[in-house]
Amino acid sequence: MDQTILNNLEIELRRGTQTLAVLSLLKTKQYGYSLLQALEERHVYIEAGTLYPMLRRLETQGLLTSNWDTQESRPRKYYELSTMGEEVLDKLIEIYRDMTKQFAGLL
Repeated sequence: MDQTILNNLEIELRRGTQTLAVLSLLKTKQYGYSLLQALEERHVYIEAGTLYPMLRRLETQGLLTSNWDTQESRPRKYYELSTMGEEVLDKLIEIYRDMTKQFAGLL
């Protein structure tokens, strides 16, 4: 078995579910590092180099809002689902559940 091919296929498989995981955790406001920790606690591993560009992309798409908290010693950018993000998340959850049922029948 070619491990490189398997690794690449695993990355492709995880890519969409990572976005779903991030959106689901942003129902409550979080900054990047706290989000990484929350994901890790749930055994969803995303590298910081993947997460931060994803957050910027999701914000550009209108699914997230962000604001800076400069009250603490370190300024932090907090992200949260926008109204559109909440709607998209609900639909993605529905799609994901349908897909898992279909694949359960196949596998």
